[in-house]
Amino acid sequence: MIKKILLALMFSASAMANENITISNNSLKTEAVEVSSRMSSIEKRVRNSAVRVISGQGHGSGGIIRYKDIQLVLTAQHVADGTLGEPYLLRTESEQRMGVLIYSDPLHDTALIFVTSKFSNTKGIKFDPVTTLPQPGDEITYSGYPSWHSLMTYRGRVAGYETHPHAGTQIMLNTYGWFGCSGSLVYDSNGQPIGILWGIDLQRGMPQENMIWVSPIQNLDMKLALKALCTSANNELKACR
Repeated sequence: MIKKILLALMFSASAMANENITISNNSLKTEAVEVSSRMSSIEKRVRNSAVRVISGQGHGSGGIIRYKDIQLVLTAQHVADGTLGEPYLLRTESEQRMGVLIYSDPLHDTALIFVTSKFSNTKGIKFDPVTTLPQPGDEITYSGYPSWHSLMTYRGRVAGYETHPHAGTQIMLNTYGWFGCSGSLVYDSNGQPIGILWGIDLQRGMPQENMIWVSPIQNLDMKLALKALCTSANNELKACR
């Protein structure tokens, strides 16, 4: 029996191309064609709020969220696995900012970074998470930074659930994932976050890049996550009230 191993996605790589292939005079010719399916307004917002989270050992992905008067980046704990107060470089396609780790949950592989100087090219998506688990077949989208590639946007569906021996119920997606996509914030078709991407399957040394593990957003207690920040800010932020 093949033993299932979970592989955390700290680094990554892969690219896709669409080609129209024709044969003329016994020679093979290829012509790049424009993708006909455009991004929806929600997909554009998700893409615009995606960020590369850079540490001294590599990078992962994250999602910029707007919570009352502050900007935060949600990511995986194994991407931002330093001590509280440790700085991280946050980079979108057009600008970069510094952030400070304010919450770390290794059990559910969830971390929260406070953006010390807000991004100007995006407000982030208002934090309005789903309250229940998504259903198999539900459409999802996320954007992230696989390996050395620029920002990529993916579509997919909820495939089902698995039970982690320690972290409990996990959402399984049928979409694409690779090293570096860890920490990407996954959204449903209504633009509500459903969870944080953190791993893919590995069987007999072969990664299954369409078997994606997501920690449900319900594992995040925002009041608890902001406790350290609010204490240091003397509760002066609106987000702390």
